[in-house]
Amino acid sequence: MNQAKSGKSAIAGIQQPANRQLPERATLITIVLLTSSVLVFLALASLVIRNWTADFDRAILLIMRNPTDLADPIGPTWFEELMRDVTGLGGLGLLTFVTLTVAGFLALSGSLRNAIAVILAVGSGVILSSLLKYGFDRPRPDLVAYGTRIYTSSFPSGHAFMAATVYFTLGIMLARKFEPLRLRVFIMAISMLVTFAVGASRLYLGVHWPTDVIAGWSIGAGWALFCSTLMVRLKAD
Repeated sequence: MNQAKSGKSAIAGIQQPANRQLPERATLITIVLLTSSVLVFLALASLVIRNWTADFDRAILLIMRNPTDLADPIGPTWFEELMRDVTGLGGLGLLTFVTLTVAGFLALSGSLRNAIAVILAVGSGVILSSLLKYGFDRPRPDLVAYGTRIYTSSFPSGHAFMAATVYFTLGIMLARKFEPLRLRVFIMAISMLVTFAVGASRLYLGVHWPTDVIAGWSIGAGWALFCSTLMVRLKAD
């Protein structure tokens, strides 16, 4: 009997360090990803300010246009309409609806703190996006006719930023509620796919430079990681 107890104690002693390593590893990965996203944004901002990305930006936009008529995006008409629908997934109206719906669900299910955290994460993201646009005040592309209406400056892409902020934040929160790795991967893959599609649609419609979209993705993903990590820390406290 004593040998059995000592054997269980030995196994528990081995498992405890391994269990402690998992949160530490997750924290390290989060720090690396968050730092990388901020550095990518800062690097792009520095290049854009110096106008060193002009040739790259122009080349990518022109690839997506009919060379004989720059007002005409490549591809059939139905695809252009599809891109207008896709870009709506990053619009403030739909993202507000999604955020409030999820927050309402969380509140009604007893997770009022998480509901408030989601609203604050998205709301602060809107403010940050607006401040960055105002600060950089980059003009919109002037190469092609726009495929949708615009009314703000260009850098970073607000649609790309907010899509990353909302879908990544909600994706991370949802993924944490499931144990099977395949479900977590699926949830995050969908979040990434939607975020990528929104950014790509902004390029296709000619309303953003490529560096606007990449910057929006990077800083939006970083903001989502920051807010999600903060939620976990506050919950632990």
